[in-house]
Amino acid sequence: MNILYIVFGNNQQHHTQAYFSICTFLGQMTTNDRIYMLTDAPQFYQRLGDRIKVIETSQSLLTEWSGEHDFFWRIKIKAIEHICLLHPEEAVVYLDTDTFLYEQLSSLKIALQKPIMHLNEGQLSALKSKTERKMWSEVGAKSFGGITITPHHCMWNAGVVGLPAHSLDTIRLALAICDDMLAAGVTRRLIEQFSLAVALSHKGEVQAAESFIAHFWAAKEEWNKLIQDFTLRSFLEGSTVEQDIVAIGKLDFTTVPISQRIPNTQIRFKKWIEKRFPTEKKQYLTRLSTN
Repeated sequence: MNILYIVFGNNQQHHTQAYFSICTFLGQMTTNDRIYMLTDAPQFYQRLGDRIKVIETSQSLLTEWSGEHDFFWRIKIKAIEHICLLHPEEAVVYLDTDTFLYEQLSSLKIALQKPIMHLNEGQLSALKSKTERKMWSEVGAKSFGGITITPHHCMWNAGVVGLPAHSLDTIRLALAICDDMLAAGVTRRLIEQFSLAVALSHKGEVQAAESFIAHFWAAKEEWNKLIQDFTLRSFLEGSTVEQDIVAIGKLDFTTVPISQRIPNTQIRFKKWIEKRFPTEKKQYLTRLSTN
């Protein structure tokens, strides 16, 4: 099995999330498993050594993978295609950095007899957000990549995208759907996600990965604090990767919410407070000498 992460830029939270997630897999991997990191910041992964395979990207490659419509998230589909080309007879699992394995890796491998994505969010035709309603009005009963979109097509969360062995044609179908939607001017925000969902469901019943892979996109503040605290402690104690893997394996993942809903009133009230009572009297150091 091949595991793929994509991390661009210098946002340290994304890279520490990736390190944490990678460690949850390393403790259960066999010699037949690989982890690929596609990044423009390979220096952040030196500690992992040959435990992972780093693919350093160039701006020219990212521009090429973004396609003629310059759609950033097309890169995800192209990256999955790249791994499928490297290992056409093996399964591939793409993971967002804000995910981690919390059950047995063997459960994931069994599930990969069929396509997997993180969570079924429901039929696009029945979803209620403004973006989803607009997208349905643009794609319903229309054909993309040779697939006619029906009311039964579901929107799946793409924080996890897993393809069984011999799935190069599936990821290329997702790419064709994505490109056709871009050419048709479909609302962009969910195109990559829905293209993958349609393509994977066309090739077989999609299975949910939420029972063994956690995706904390809806509780990032809490999990980022846990991960940052863990990473800082590891640095201060001079822990090895092997010690980190063991320590992560002992964490009680049930003590932090995996999702939550923050009321809009709370968000608005916090913004009002910050605007009404801004920070005052900031002081900065003054250098007395440039030597």
